[in-house]
Amino acid sequence: MGKPAVNDRVIHRCGDCGHEVAKWVGRCPECHTWGSVSARRPPPVTALAPGAPSAPARPICQVDLHSAQATATGVTELDRVLGGGLVPGAVVLLAGEPGVGKSTLLLEVAHRCALAGRRALYVSGEESTGQVRLRAQRTGALHEELFLAAESDLAAVLGHLDAVEPDLLIVDSVQTMACAGVEGSPGGVSQVRAVASALISTAKQRGLPVVLVGHVTKDGTVAGPRVLEHLVDVVLQFEGDRHSTLRMVRGIKNRFGAADEVGCFELTDDGIIGLPDPSGLFLTHRDGAVPGTAVTVVVEGKRPLLGEVQALVAESALANPRRAVSGLDSSRVAMILAVIERRGGVRLAGSDVYTATVGGMRVVEPAADLAVALAVASAASDLLLPPNTVALGEVGLAGELRPVTGLRRRLVEAARLGFRHALVPADSALHHAPEGGAPPPGMRVHPVADVGAALHWLR
Repeated sequence: MGKPAVNDRVIHRCGDCGHEVAKWVGRCPECHTWGSVSARRPPPVTALAPGAPSAPARPICQVDLHSAQATATGVTELDRVLGGGLVPGAVVLLAGEPGVGKSTLLLEVAHRCALAGRRALYVSGEESTGQVRLRAQRTGALHEELFLAAESDLAAVLGHLDAVEPDLLIVDSVQTMACAGVEGSPGGVSQVRAVASALISTAKQRGLPVVLVGHVTKDGTVAGPRVLEHLVDVVLQFEGDRHSTLRMVRGIKNRFGAADEVGCFELTDDGIIGLPDPSGLFLTHRDGAVPGTAVTVVVEGKRPLLGEVQALVAESALANPRRAVSGLDSSRVAMILAVIERRGGVRLAGSDVYTATVGGMRVVEPAADLAVALAVASAASDLLLPPNTVALGEVGLAGELRPVTGLRRRLVEAARLGFRHALVPADSALHHAPEGGAPPPGMRVHPVADVGAALHWLR
């Protein structure tokens, strides 16, 4: 049998995730959806003739920088993550779980834009204009230069652009928009790709900053085709716990600035408020010290934040004592418990151990290992950790303490908030750190080599 002609070939593509396979299968191997793979013919390949360029190429030194200057949104914490503000023609994708506060934040951005004398257009594909108006009235985001439209058709959105001529466009959300002439339902791979491509092309032609709201899957990733994240200029992840007022905007991709910045907000009944100094949310304010508590400094993006780790050790009546964890990595906490029991002599075999963070903070970096170890040891022995003390260090299986990155930056933040003592690994002397220099004024550093030395210092 000869090789099939190009026109006779077919491709098998998943309608949900866009994954292509060599032959038809009942279940997509990428997204594991049943019945989503269909056969279709590839578009004919034609030779592309050279065309006239839209503008002549110029030396890089002659390119005007004005078109790439960012305009502040007025929301300081969001500007921090964006790299100063919104660049003309930039397309920003803000993704987050339902109910986390995406619409509230973007309504505040549109309101600040209107207050600055620029016109904003907020297009909602999920709510009516009356529902958006109620939220704006509750949060105080009413302004004559803030326009609302409830549309789910892309052509209608482009029509609103011609009629309103805004300086900022917000589309909530890209998964609810549909493009006529494109197969698939709204939110599907083909529709999301077509809608995003059209809006990006419009943004570049008009020099209009566009913010797209995106949904997320159950594992926290942006829903829809992966190409959506490649097409846009900035990808932001909006994170938060339903049981906490803290919200974080984390940069995932940013063509105009650093991609590791984090903005902190507090979601209240009256709207959303930026938190330039959020460390107070993660510390318990009490009159005296309590056994089983330790303070550490974690780094979110480039921002050092103080966090409190609490532990409770109680005699267990169960054959298998409980190990409950909240806000920490459970597997890492289990490792630390084994290390302090084997290397530090802390008996935990017949006790229930509970560990948690304060204020809904999620701590996953190893720099908090020493604070967890000291909190559990303090709770088990009913000893108080000296006041105004922070603990920094990664715990190894041999009980050794390993250095952490950004040590001086963490100590400066702790000293600014009134802490005067710091337990750090012995190998992380400040003169060996990349930042260099002496400890911050008023901060006394106590180097410890291993977990045993740290527990001895505690006793």
